[in-house]
Amino acid sequence: MTHFPVASELPVSWQKSKASNANDNCVECGLLGPAIFVRDSKNPDGPAHRYPAQVFADFARAVGAGVLVRVDS
Repeated sequence: MTHFPVASELPVSWQKSKASNANDNCVECGLLGPAIFVRDSKNPDGPAHRYPAQVFADFARAVGAGVLVRVDS
């Protein structure tokens, strides 16, 4: 993972999940080259993180399969 302090400065077309609505807290994802960028939808000028596409795909599959454990903070 690589951290970028200002997500809105990245040349990325950000996408929300089709399951989210305008009032939900959500992450947005964007594809740039061989990487996936992720940012907080309610803070588009905040930070973003970059992940290799395969790492993000593995994460998304794990979420879909329900194999992740919730961690309460």
